[in-house]
Amino acid sequence: MIASRRGSSDTATRRRHEMTGMVTLSQAQSQGATGRHSVTLTVNGAVHALSIDARTSLLDALREHIGLTGAKKGCDHGQCGACTVHVDGRRIVSCLTLAAQAQGHEVTTIEGLGGDDGALHPMQQAFIDHDALQCGYCTPGQIMSAVACVHEGHAGSLDDIREYMSGNLCRCGAYVGIVAAIEDAAVKMQG
Repeated sequence: MIASRRGSSDTATRRRHEMTGMVTLSQAQSQGATGRHSVTLTVNGAVHALSIDARTSLLDALREHIGLTGAKKGCDHGQCGACTVHVDGRRIVSCLTLAAQAQGHEVTTIEGLGGDDGALHPMQQAFIDHDALQCGYCTPGQIMSAVACVHEGHAGSLDDIREYMSGNLCRCGAYVGIVAAIEDAAVKMQG
């Protein structure tokens, strides 16, 4: 009895899949579908041709396929800001962005922020000068968001800085130093 129900259920499922065009994983594998896609990413000025799963996040592409580990995987839900990078100059959380979405755009990570001569970006230097870090895990995302905060025009007051940096969490509580660093670097970046 159980076997006959299962058989009719399997038949109904097969019919539903045929009508909708859906295939099972084993059917897809037997048909040669690998789930891999060619994606070309421009990261820190360098072009990277990748063959990745269509579901690969930009964060995973950067860390696992390109080898840039500055952006961190904190929450993997877009709530902590540790994975913040810039796409065409705008800050994004890379854990919620598909790598394929970044194709045709310029991605900048913490590794590409400094000068070609190895000089630190003014924001990186300000974080050092103001001891705006403790463990350092959130620092790359904090710096990338801080640069965007200044470029977006939201570093005019301490309250604005706090508001526009609120998407970046620091478990160590280095917020006082972070805000001071942004206030200091904003003057240098705008001047």
